[in-house]
Amino acid sequence: MNIQFPPYLQPGDKVLIVSPSGKIDKQLLLSAKRRLQTWGLKVGIGRHADGTCGKYAGTIKERLGDLQKAMDDASAKAILCSRGGYGAVHLVDKLDFAAFAQHPKWLIGFSDITALHAVFQQKGFASLHAPMARHLVMEPADDPCSEYLRSILFGELPHYACEAHKLNHQGTAQGILRGGNMAVAYGLRATPYDIPPEGTVLFLEDVGERPHAVERMMYNLKLSGVLERLSGLIIGQFTDYAEDCSLGKELYGALADLLKEYDYPICFNFPVGHVERNFPLIEGAPVELTVKKRKVTLKFV
Repeated sequence: MNIQFPPYLQPGDKVLIVSPSGKIDKQLLLSAKRRLQTWGLKVGIGRHADGTCGKYAGTIKERLGDLQKAMDDASAKAILCSRGGYGAVHLVDKLDFAAFAQHPKWLIGFSDITALHAVFQQKGFASLHAPMARHLVMEPADDPCSEYLRSILFGELPHYACEAHKLNHQGTAQGILRGGNMAVAYGLRATPYDIPPEGTVLFLEDVGERPHAVERMMYNLKLSGVLERLSGLIIGQFTDYAEDCSLGKELYGALADLLKEYDYPICFNFPVGHVERNFPLIEGAPVELTVKKRKVTLKFV
């Protein structure tokens, strides 16, 4: 499938902030709006972006309405999801891309927003796995990942480099970059929104998942034949969990044992996930992943 890139932004373009998943404090939304305005952008906030319905930012109807309205807005060039949490899966089969296809725009977010990225991929549109409102507010104006996000939105694609890890598999691969939160992606397995493995450089991250649960999800990818069909694999940041001594190894070590039979490049500890150093990644972009003894590079090609 050919993936269409939405147009890059120009000063004065409009960005809309919506909350498809968890609820968020209104002050954070307003602060994120001000940060985006310093980038020379006009910013609108969805009607229910600061809504509350249990743990969610409004009912399914309200969250869907805000996102659909943003997608349909011909004058908007990007949609920034305010936060993750849980709830995007409620919307995946309800979105209408008819108007969006006439005026594509960048969807920005990560974590639970992985579910929406999967839909956008299935419909043929690139999107941005990247920091959201809280990061823009809590980090300083010169924060590198915020700067990377701004650069990508305005059409300057970065080349990333990070330190090597002892468990890496060296090599070079080209493919289409896809992935995100492991548990969210796992929840879409065997649906129309499942990530296609062929030609994919897959990246995975997660937060608060116990090591045996992560290993179980990775075994699903192995036993279903997904892992053997990938072009490359990026293991990102797995955070907020306690190592499980009963596995006999730390999480990365257990995953490395499972992955040792594959000869494509594999990178451990890549800076993507629920951490301050969360590199923005373009879902659907052709990339080149190079894993060397002392350095890992990821280039958009």
